[in-house]
Order: sequence, then structure tokens, then C-alpha cells
Amino acid sequence: MKLCALALTTTTILSGMLMAQVAPVASHAPNASVASHASMTATASSGMSAGAALTPMTQAQMASKVAIRVNGADVSELDVRREMVTIFPYAVQHNGFPKDAEPQIRKGAVEMIVFEELLYQDAKRRNLSVSPDRLAKAETAFRKQFTHQAQYQEYVKVECKGSPEVLREKIRRSLLIEKMMKLEVSDKAVVTPAMVREYYDKNAKEFEHSEMVQIQTISIIPPQGGNQEVVNAARKKAEDALKQAKQTKTVEQFGLLAENMSDDDWHTQMGGRKPMKVSDLPPMVAKVVAGMKPGEVSDLIQVGNNWVIIRLYSHMPAGKTPYAEVQKKLSSDLQKQKTLDVRSALNQKLHKDAKIEVL
Repeated sequence: MKLCALALTTTTILSGMLMAQVAPVASHAPNASVASHASMTATASSGMSAGAALTPMTQAQMASKVAIRVNGADVSELDVRREMVTIFPYAVQHNGFPKDAEPQIRKGAVEMIVFEELLYQDAKRRNLSVSPDRLAKAETAFRKQFTHQAQYQEYVKVECKGSPEVLREKIRRSLLIEKMMKLEVSDKAVVTPAMVREYYDKNAKEFEHSEMVQIQTISIIPPQGGNQEVVNAARKKAEDALKQAKQTKTVEQFGLLAENMSDDDWHTQMGGRKPMKVSDLPPMVAKVVAGMKPGEVSDLIQVGNNWVIIRLYSHMPAGKTPYAEVQKKLSSDLQKQKTLDVRSALNQKLHKDAKIEVL
């Protein structure tokens, strides 16, 4: 299929925690809780730049530096760096970002932050709200991410200007963005079973396949330029391998023999090959495979100067993959593609009259 892959981001990251020891969780998971956002931001304190971990003073400086302005709303450098760590969490282990990749990582972080800020501003224009109960639960969950009370207080001091109300607004902001994503993306990107079936019926060629086989091989390959004695020795080794191969009854037994005797690159995979088109096989191999049943072992097949033994694992005639076999993956792919399309359209709409300054 040619459907695009997608990595969704659905909610904003709250301004980050100072303790690096809190384990991060997956980035921007759909419908993620605010508490999860707090965990994600923990990496910011130990991986935002090359060298030693950032000190609270450095964080305070970055928190006060404006990096982006979206319709007059300021976004700090600390927020950008934290989003960069979310995109590339290995920065924590490697003490920074790869120099060649850092500009692109930063570009992605800026785009995500701008998108979420525009969502938030749109939510405010619509007068969307968060219930007091939902806000209180999210705030409690957020505070539980801190190992010690002192860490929570330091976070509030550095990134919330010492005000619990500022923190509460950050949490409300995150929940509003999450709500907007549900209203404007998730709820509008539903793919029904009928839509999946319709796609399958209208795009039949995508699900057609050639005649396919999956095989295990043992290959005996004489050294290049070897004399007749070397060639004869290879033939003798191939005959010995064939006798043992004929005695195998299972994939594992043949595979162990391939590991010990085969000279090809697949011996480390127990001789197993990925599914192959019959048309891609050497003609002499394709001819032998055509007369085999799954589980059978061939006689010696000479391919150039090499000797090959084949065990047929499966043989699939040319045809169309049944709907039942592709339904689950097709539904997932269509859902991802539609979500991507809806999100992209929303992003364009939000940007239409926006004033965005990257400083």
C-alpha cells in the first residue's frame, strides 16, 4: 500500500520539571494525561545541550528567553529545547543533539509548538472550558510526578514565577489542546468498517500479488578460482549436506544444519529467506520449487558453480489477498492517513491569518 505512515502529536508539553531522574514516557500519545506530559518533560533538564546537565540557573535563563512569538504570545527557548528532547530523546544519553540533525529537530519542534499554541488560542476564541473536577485531577496527577516536594516547589519557582495559579493555567492549556485535538482531528478522522471495505474493493490491484514462495537454503560455495580438487571437495560436501537434509523433518532441524554447513549469508538465519516472487528465483531453482510441496527438501541444484539445497516452507499462488487477511492493517493505515489529512488541513487553517515570529 502507498498510505503514509504517521506519528501523531495531540497535546502540548507542560513547562518542564527540573529533575532528570524521572523516567520519560512516549511522546505526545493520543489523549495522554497531563501527568504523562510532566514525565516527558523531565528529560529537558539533562539533555538539552552538549556537556553537563543544565543547572537551575541555566533553565531559568532559557525560560526567560523568547524563542517564538505566535500572535503575540511568547514561547520560551526552554519550551523549544524540551520539545526537541521529546523528538530526539537520545539527546539525554548522548549529551546533546547530532550537529547535522539538530536544525531539522529544532524545525520540527518549532512547528509542533506553533501548532499547539494556535490550537490553544482557537480554543480560547471558542470559549471552550475545562471542568474544575478535571482540572483538579490533572493537577494532582501532575504533582505526583515529582519525587520530592522541594522539586515541585523549584519547578513552580523557575517556570511558573512562583505561582501555583500559573501552573494551573499551564495544565488548563494542555487540557484545552487535548480537547481541541479530539474535536477537530480525532472526531473528524473516523474510519468505519464500510469505508475500509470500500477502499479494498475500489483498489483491487493494491492487494494482488505474484506467485510467492518462502524457502530455507543450504548453499555450498567453492572458493573462486579453485582447481578441480577444490570443486570436487565442494561437491562431496554438498552431497553430505543433502543426505543430512533429507533426514530433517522440521524447520528447526533443517535450520540447524544450515547454520553448520551453509556458506551463504542466510546461514545465520537458519537458512530462512523472506517471501520471494517465483519470477525472481534463478530459473533452475524456480523449476524445482514448482514441483515441491511445503516441507519437502530438494535434491542438489547447481546454480553456476554453487550447489544449493532447498526446503520449501510455503508456496502462495498468484492472486488477491483476501479481505479478512488485510482488514486490520488496512483499517489502521486508513485511519492514520485520514488523521494526517485532517490534521494537516487544520494546521493550514490555523496558520492562514496567524502572525508567527521565530526569533
